[in-house]
Amino acid sequence: LTQPVTPDLLVSPSSQDGDLGSECPEDRGNWTGRLDFLLSCIGYCVGLGNVWRFPYRAYTNGGGAFLVPYFIMLAICGIPIFFMELSLGQFSSLGPLAVWKISPLFKGVGMGTILIVSLVAIYYNMIIAYVLFYLFASLTSDLPWQHCGNWWNTDLCLDHHVIKAGNNTLPVNISNTVSPSEEYWSRYVLHIQGSSGIGDPGRIRWNLCLCLLLSWTIVYLCILKGVKSSGKVVYFTATFPYLILVMLLIRGVTLEGAWKGIQFYLTPQFDHLLSSKVWIEAALQIFYSLGVGFGGLLTFASYNTFHQNIYRDTFIVTLGNAITSILAGFAIFSVLGYMSQELGVPVNQVAKAGPGLAFVVYPQAMTMLPLSPFWSFLFFFMLLTLGLDSQFAFMETIVTAVTDEFPYYLRPKKASFSAVICIALFLMGLILTTEGGMYWLVLLDDYSAGFGLMVVVITTCLVVTRVYGIKRFCRDIHMMLGFQPGPYFRACWMVLSPATMMALLVYNIVKYQPSEYGNYRFPTWAEVLGILMGVLSCLMIPMGMVVAVLQEEGTLWERVQQASRPAMDWGPSLEENRTGMYVASLAGSQSPKPLMVHMRKYGGITSYENTAIEVDREMEEEDEEESM
Repeated sequence: LTQPVTPDLLVSPSSQDGDLGSECPEDRGNWTGRLDFLLSCIGYCVGLGNVWRFPYRAYTNGGGAFLVPYFIMLAICGIPIFFMELSLGQFSSLGPLAVWKISPLFKGVGMGTILIVSLVAIYYNMIIAYVLFYLFASLTSDLPWQHCGNWWNTDLCLDHHVIKAGNNTLPVNISNTVSPSEEYWSRYVLHIQGSSGIGDPGRIRWNLCLCLLLSWTIVYLCILKGVKSSGKVVYFTATFPYLILVMLLIRGVTLEGAWKGIQFYLTPQFDHLLSSKVWIEAALQIFYSLGVGFGGLLTFASYNTFHQNIYRDTFIVTLGNAITSILAGFAIFSVLGYMSQELGVPVNQVAKAGPGLAFVVYPQAMTMLPLSPFWSFLFFFMLLTLGLDSQFAFMETIVTAVTDEFPYYLRPKKASFSAVICIALFLMGLILTTEGGMYWLVLLDDYSAGFGLMVVVITTCLVVTRVYGIKRFCRDIHMMLGFQPGPYFRACWMVLSPATMMALLVYNIVKYQPSEYGNYRFPTWAEVLGILMGVLSCLMIPMGMVVAVLQEEGTLWERVQQASRPAMDWGPSLEENRTGMYVASLAGSQSPKPLMVHMRKYGGITSYENTAIEVDREMEEEDEEESM
């Protein structure tokens, strides 16, 4: 008979040898620093939308009053879904495809996510290419969009210096004129006059093509070693934008007329709160700003240790993201206030959102400042760092999802596989570098992550709470963090978050408007193509269901039931973290009791093992209640 092993309760974990070096699967990789995960999440969430969408949305939806629905929607659907995604990733240590071992019937949700992220990654890197173009153009003593008289300018071009001079002599009619920065953007950078529309892309703009190649090269080099390399790059890309933002903010508020812009941005118009549109806009801003549903949060959390405090991290990232958006509004509108005073026009005539703000209005404002190339370079360098870490997340999501599906073939060749993905997406993005490329970019932006993404998030929420079970999900979180989510999270996951998302989806469908760029209206075939992009990601869900049902045996209903249950190996990736129903369900596992595994390996019982015992006891009590 073998002698029972008595654990040495006095030996500390650090003095043990053997296979205790890390809680994460080594072959998969994991974060190497304490702040890698937190900074990656901040970098991912704080992106271009914080600078060019939030300030504009705020002022068009009631100014300071917009902050009321904004923070309410953050509490109802932002924070809870953010925490749900992190929990799923950390608990399973799996990417957005393999995580559907939780309910294989719905694996199509993961496929839909990957399709959406791939489409977004194609056009998002094109925006980074535009930023690089402007960054290089700022390395001069005189900004090229400062004056008229260049070969790309037309007779409609009117310099703001002329306007200022005109105010002192004769009034100048500026209604039918175009600023130099707008002509530089449309006629020189895009060369859009070479295309008659989306069906006529024209020639490739080689300077843009080279910028796109450079941006893909930068992204590849940063994700070359997975989270071990991107986790270090974010120490710069996630923090440096804040330094520049503060510099632009200080410069902005010290300008003459800045207060006019800030007043315009923040003056509360509480009558707007009675409009459903304002609440929908707030929810949309939260939804896209936090990046829920794209798989990035789930992917990042999957590289955490099992007991990482993601509860704390959720509040740090979501609130930090909201504060950053508000700060960016001050930096943008203070400069727009100064610009409106210089031009002698109201603020609402110079305020724009999206690319129009980043590549037309703000560059024009830069030309009015002393040392304009310096401020222009800073602004575009900030946009570059804001965009890059969001792109890292998109790429890491795609690579992790596929390598987790085929770990034996792809994990040893992860660098090569990443290169193949980057090259493929670069080639697909070449149409965006043509003279009509902006039309394709608008089409991708409008449809790739629209209603398809909302369907993915709603389905995820319903599967976790209804199919997998809210009790079981909360118990999993208890295993990880040592406490169960409170009534607030349960209420949001069960009712409030899905209901809000459904309202968003219905609003998007009812208020559907065809895409347009300036005065150009997209043809019907382009609209159909865009709608198909969104529908295809939704169709992945029923397609995945069909495949999952065909792999099971029995009657149709038995197959559906079997496919909806978690896979046998669902649960924590390491044996010592598996308790209760997860015991001995890993391939090759010989452990009858996870508690003994802990005692043998770690010497003694920690607070997490106590949690494991509590969870087991709760499950036994529930089983007894059900049997009675």
